[in-house]
Amino acid sequence: MSPLFSPVSAGGIGLATVTASTGSPTIDTSSRSGKTIYKFTGSGSITVGTAGTAEILVIGGGGGGGSTEQNSGGGGGGGGVIYDTAAILPSGTLTVTVGGGGGAAGAMHSPNGTSSVLNKFTAVGGGGGGRSVGNNNYGPRGGTGGSGGGSGNANINAAGAGLGIPGQGYDGGNAGNGAGGGGAGGAASGTTAGVGLAVSITGTSVTYSAGGSDGGGIGGANTGKGGGSNAAGGSGYVVVVIG
Repeated sequence: MSPLFSPVSAGGIGLATVTASTGSPTIDTSSRSGKTIYKFTGSGSITVGTAGTAEILVIGGGGGGGSTEQNSGGGGGGGGVIYDTAAILPSGTLTVTVGGGGGAAGAMHSPNGTSSVLNKFTAVGGGGGGRSVGNNNYGPRGGTGGSGGGSGNANINAAGAGLGIPGQGYDGGNAGNGAGGGGAGGAASGTTAGVGLAVSITGTSVTYSAGGSDGGGIGGANTGKGGGSNAAGGSGYVVVVIG
């Protein structure tokens, strides 16, 4: 079992119930029989009437891709992923924060994505990609985050990969030009970005939080994908399944 799947033993606790939500989540009662799916693409809250277990997915925003002075900057790391099939939610109103993707700018590495939060569950934003610099100087190392950003250019001994957060994502790549960002499903290798993680919580398998790569473009909204060189990372996502 992947360490990114972290089910908590229910210990005989019943299912949580929900009485209200804010932030206009999409409420889906048809994609999974007997389940109500709350899909948050922006921040809000969810009110738990009866404490108990629920299936949750929390995805941090992807890191921004490294800016370029010479050749290609490092790709951004995918946002951290928490997928728990038996998360225990307390009663009361729980804040939901959906993190934004990191922008494609920065004197060192590009900005990290911001974290997504559901109650005590925090998926850390992906690390920004290292900046590519000219004049045969090495670019900075990728940022540490949910998954790590790829390194800057040239002197790969000095410009290391950004590190992922154990249990949420993997390390970025290390290369002389356009290193890939780490993903939630695997580490980057040189210029090849790390793969994302496929999850079927909404009833359809979707891959989240892949690393960014040279030419990979902007990370899609609510995917947690790292940005490619000179491109912003994708925003995060929070899903709660009741029933």
